[in-house]
Amino acid sequence: MWWDWLSTSERLLRSLHEQTAAVTLRDVARVERIQPELDSMIRRMTEIDETAVACAKRLAEEQGVEPTLRSLVGVLDKAEAQQLQGLANRVTIAARNVQSVIRKNRALIESEMTYVNGTLTLIAKAAVEASGPYRRRAATPVLVDQAA
Repeated sequence: MWWDWLSTSERLLRSLHEQTAAVTLRDVARVERIQPELDSMIRRMTEIDETAVACAKRLAEEQGVEPTLRSLVGVLDKAEAQQLQGLANRVTIAARNVQSVIRKNRALIESEMTYVNGTLTLIAKAAVEASGPYRRRAATPVLVDQAA
């Protein structure tokens, strides 16, 4: 199950990097096209994770140990224990990488939303104040609100 999780996480990372590029390039159509794929992979990873946790708990009960990685590794022979520990380390690193890219993309999207909000605020202010081509200009601050 964890190998399936790892391969899904690699595909998810590729799609997240594609999302990063799309957001950076402000390619809304591309972002919208990628989103269902991202949602599907995240859902799949969650399902695998839940199934693996249930299996680990069942295995721990069968072995009569606590349902923790350390306890399970303790009851296995040395080769299996090393293999399981190595796999657990790979899963942990992959999970951190996925979380890091998701946080970065969320920050990029929030930044773009703030930029769009500020731009729209400035456009709205200019539209309200400019009633004609001969109106006198008054010295007013450019920024309307904190978002701008």
